[in-house]
Amino acid sequence: MTPESQSPAEQKKPELCEPCAGIQRNWRRAPGHAELRQGQNRQEKRGHGLVTVTRYRCERCGTAWDYENNKADQHVGWSVVGR
Repeated sequence: MTPESQSPAEQKKPELCEPCAGIQRNWRRAPGHAELRQGQNRQEKRGHGLVTVTRYRCERCGTAWDYENNKADQHVGWSVVGR
């Protein structure tokens, strides 16, 4: 498939380094990797209360990640938020 035949969403998809590609997304307590550097924490309101969301950035590929630590929801955790 050539870049011209890909949809705009596929063309903008960030290329993750190998360690980032191996992170299990949307699963609480899944490990990150050694080259993620912690940034700011913030509190976000959910239906049952406040949860902590921490921003990380990969030093290898520059991908920004959020990690949501919500003890009431096992299906949160790592999510890519940009580059």
